[in-house]
Amino acid sequence: MRAKPWIGIPADTKEVGLHPSQVVGDKYVNAIADAADAIPLILPSLSPGLPFESILESLDGLFLTGAYSNIEPRHYGNEPSYPGNLHDPVRDENTLGLIPTAIKLGLPVLAVCRGMQEVNVALGGSLHQKVQEVEGLSDHREPDAAPLDIRYAPAHSVTLNPTGILWPIAGSDEVQVNSLHGQGVRDLAPGLRVEATAGDGLIEAFSLEPDQGFLLAVQWHPEWKPRHYPFYLGIFQRFGQVCRERAAARGSG
Repeated sequence: MRAKPWIGIPADTKEVGLHPSQVVGDKYVNAIADAADAIPLILPSLSPGLPFESILESLDGLFLTGAYSNIEPRHYGNEPSYPGNLHDPVRDENTLGLIPTAIKLGLPVLAVCRGMQEVNVALGGSLHQKVQEVEGLSDHREPDAAPLDIRYAPAHSVTLNPTGILWPIAGSDEVQVNSLHGQGVRDLAPGLRVEATAGDGLIEAFSLEPDQGFLLAVQWHPEWKPRHYPFYLGIFQRFGQVCRERAAARGSG
């Protein structure tokens, strides 16, 4: 049996200098290693992609991170992408295939920001490309050019579903979270239940329907200094726990 569970993290593709590179932010890797107490394994995003099912069968969890890029809108509708919208088509190609395969295998999944949007799109949902331009919704973006501690500071409250995964972690109906996104859920995919909503009604977290496996997706960034925020830490600890349970079941099977 493994001493710690293995959790896969799909990489972004971007240029570093003149070189195309596979990139995952340190904060995501550190959150899995420390807060979830697991072994982070970087999954390269390639085109054509690696064999998803055989890779996921060897893992105990899947963590979908945030990114500077957004999902290409052709994956969830016919509207064109707006000028200047950053995309990572190779990550799209990989993650949108990984997600349904992970669910089919019963692999625990935690998704953050772009990762949350990937789950919704992969399962048949849609997105607002610019939340701030939708009537009735607030501007959920971070302050431009602010220091990181300001950008990632708690920005608004979310109301939690009392029958969901997050409520026991928070121990209350409402909790403060950070907010650094321009896109958000428009239509929730079938088979998902709302875990949290912002004051303007925007869905801020969702999970799989009960008894369908562990999948938790949040729009905020709990990987930011989780040791400073008990609620954020609790999210990774819960994820680490279910990944350990899967590893233990694998070891005893």
